[in-house]
Amino acid sequence: MKKYFFLTIIFLTFSLRLIYLNNYKKEEYTKLLNQKINNYVYGTSAPRGRIIDRNGKILVDNKGIKTIYYTKLKGVTKEEEIDIAYKLASMLNIKINDKCLKEFWLILNNNGDNLITKEEWKLYDERKLDSKEIKKLKLERIPTEEIDNMSTLDKKSATLYTLMNTGYSYEKKELSKNVSDEEYSLIIDSNIKGITSELSFERVYNYGDTLKDIFGKVGNIPEEKKDEYLKKGYELNDIVGLSYLELYYEDYLKGEKDLFKVNDDNTLTLIKNGHKGQDLILSIDIDAQLKLESVIKENIVAAKKRKYTDYFTEAYSIVGIPKTGEIIALSGQKLVSDYHNPLFQNVNTNLINSSFTVGSVVKLASISTGYKYHAIEIGDTMVDSCIKLYQVPLKCSYKSLGKIDDLNAIAKSSNYYQFKIAINLTGNKYKYNMKLKVEKEDFDKYRDMFKSYGLGNLTKIDLPNEKIGIIGNNYASDLLLNLSIGQYDTYTPIELFQYVNTVASMGERRAPQLMKEIKNGDNIVLNNEYSLLNKVDLDQKYLERLKLGMNLATINGTARNYILGFKNPAGKTGTSEVFIDTNNDNIVDVKTNSLSFIGFAPFDDPKYSIIVITPNIYVDNGTDFTKVYYPRYISQGITKFLFENT
Repeated sequence: MKKYFFLTIIFLTFSLRLIYLNNYKKEEYTKLLNQKINNYVYGTSAPRGRIIDRNGKILVDNKGIKTIYYTKLKGVTKEEEIDIAYKLASMLNIKINDKCLKEFWLILNNNGDNLITKEEWKLYDERKLDSKEIKKLKLERIPTEEIDNMSTLDKKSATLYTLMNTGYSYEKKELSKNVSDEEYSLIIDSNIKGITSELSFERVYNYGDTLKDIFGKVGNIPEEKKDEYLKKGYELNDIVGLSYLELYYEDYLKGEKDLFKVNDDNTLTLIKNGHKGQDLILSIDIDAQLKLESVIKENIVAAKKRKYTDYFTEAYSIVGIPKTGEIIALSGQKLVSDYHNPLFQNVNTNLINSSFTVGSVVKLASISTGYKYHAIEIGDTMVDSCIKLYQVPLKCSYKSLGKIDDLNAIAKSSNYYQFKIAINLTGNKYKYNMKLKVEKEDFDKYRDMFKSYGLGNLTKIDLPNEKIGIIGNNYASDLLLNLSIGQYDTYTPIELFQYVNTVASMGERRAPQLMKEIKNGDNIVLNNEYSLLNKVDLDQKYLERLKLGMNLATINGTARNYILGFKNPAGKTGTSEVFIDTNNDNIVDVKTNSLSFIGFAPFDDPKYSIIVITPNIYVDNGTDFTKVYYPRYISQGITKFLFENT
């Protein structure tokens, strides 16, 4: 029985290994086999697909760069490769790599074996020294004067030879990029064995640094991803998307190069035609994008001219189409110089991976929680006041708002109304100086509702590395009240954008999207379907009530005149307190206010949505409140532009 058991185990092991090789390694090993049996080379590198805005304006393109490559052919010897390196060195003006010189000296001098003593070789044989230690000794003992006395031709040849032998032997090696027309022609005419002169392609950004960080970087395949890309049929010298849109849409943007078989007489036979990558069409309107960037920069500079703005350096905004989640424009700008001579840095990636306390803009989700659990009903009224809990300071609205209902609680941004909802939600009735016992479940009720709108949740935007904000893990009565008014958890700008779109779309939550479609020439390869992620678990009458409250906020509430040009807009403002340790001594010594705004228009059939966040816009000393106008000015600037251009 034992014999049959072990035979079964061996059979299963071999079977599983065969399945693994056939399904996961077949392409890679087939490629390696072909390289051993035949010699193949790829032709001119294919350009990546372009990135284009919604109106057909090319944002990211390609330019051809004359490049020299080397492909090791079957049977080539070390001496022949050295000869090739010297021939090329006499034709090319390349930058010398000092690290290559000692390596090349070893090659020309019997690998430097004479630099190692008999005693050291004996230690090596006895495995008391390993090959790395022997190599280190050799490099240390190369006579300095011999390296110094190498000619320029020797040094250039050393650099080229090292490049020719870096990486896998069967892969094509890039030796020199952006060569001159004279060098290019000379090398072609020389017909050096294994050398090809081709065009490679570099990215061109037609609008400078605008959105460059969102487009992402391209470059060589990262070391840790070599196996993954080889499995997909890439060459190790291929250029790939490394971050953001270039990475996310790599499978579409990558081009495919011509494949040639190298014949015995060194001529080439075309085996497979290549093609350029497919074009990525974005939802971005580049004109709106440039306007948004300009408006943000202007208002940061204007704000910095006022007192108490010492800690205000950055602002964020996103504009889009709420029914689909399409992003029309998005911008994060950071002032990195004195405002007298302003220099700005694009910090657009902060829109998806940096978070902020956003204040009262969350009250739409908070009051939704009250509606869902019947802690408040449509039309319920109360007289705005202050809440006093045991051992907790008074918690009030920013001013006494008189008698208010749920609509005016949104429009006038009553903290008291939200505090009462939170207390009711725990199953208690408010009494002055009461001890309010709260549970994790009370926080979960809020957070589950918030997540259904997109707050505290990944939005599924089509960019890698998205992060959510910070979710507090302490549970206390005052923190529950803070959560209800946006003063506890933090949220990213993209979460806020998804949130306002969900409100505008009557509870339908969709992923924010930058991709509109992907095209191969005039043919659409992929069309964005703007799929629904979830629906907010709330009756439509309540969702309609939220929009009415936001509309009222733009008529006679805190969001007046934030949106220009559109009739019947809807909006909600937010103010949050931020405490800063300015000298890193673990003691908070400055309190600032951050301001935010969300809105859409028209409120009954939303066409556009907008969010604005201005962190730390002024130091809260109770004297200079004119800073509240700067989020308004940003919103006004871009909404007026959209109105005039639609």
